[in-house]
Amino acid sequence: MATLRAATDSLLDRAARLGSLGDDAVRAPSALPGWTRGHVLAHLARNADALVNVLSGRPMYASAEARDADIAAGAPRPLAEQLDDVRASAARLAQTAGAIPADGWSARCELRGGVTDVMARIPFRRLVEVELHHVDLDAGYTLDQLPADFVNREIDFLTARFAGNEQVPPLSLSAPDGTTWTTGAPPSDGDRVLVTGAPYALMGWLAGRTTGTGVRAEGGAVLPTLPPL
Repeated sequence: MATLRAATDSLLDRAARLGSLGDDAVRAPSALPGWTRGHVLAHLARNADALVNVLSGRPMYASAEARDADIAAGAPRPLAEQLDDVRASAARLAQTAGAIPADGWSARCELRGGVTDVMARIPFRRLVEVELHHVDLDAGYTLDQLPADFVNREIDFLTARFAGNEQVPPLSLSAPDGTTWTTGAPPSDGDRVLVTGAPYALMGWLAGRTTGTGVRAEGGAVLPTLPPL
């Protein structure tokens, strides 16, 4: 939670600098196709409230349609209103998390689409939202500026998520320091496509933030297109 607070403050500080460009800055495109910066900020606020629901034992969102409608409705707001919303919703999440007893974090909870996890993973899931959407704001924070500990933990999470997925060929990922990960479908012949790159580049590719910038498939193999998360 302390790491999450620091990441949220960093995002708010950078987003506030957009104010020098006027409210048109929040209506400008983000790095996410079809979303403005306002969409990104509105999503972050509503995601915090959705995680309050999760930690409180309620459905994460009333429905997929309601989630999308809330983001669309919040996107055009002035920057100052957006920042106040992100800040207040983050405070509600922190307050809810602070009220959970130590032995309560081991309980299971339900997220979107029937996905379940232990409560203790919720702060990291929120950290992923904050860090990646900070990059998505396209306001000067880039993948290579993400904290190394976060990047490695997110690669662990994403490779576990793609493990056994028949839409993903058998992959072995390798960073310059020798750290390796495996993911994708089980190899029928024991071989995996070796993909190399700096950890932030590998994570950006796995997270769908790039199509492979800074990574390469070795041995003449073609870098595969990953399915959406």
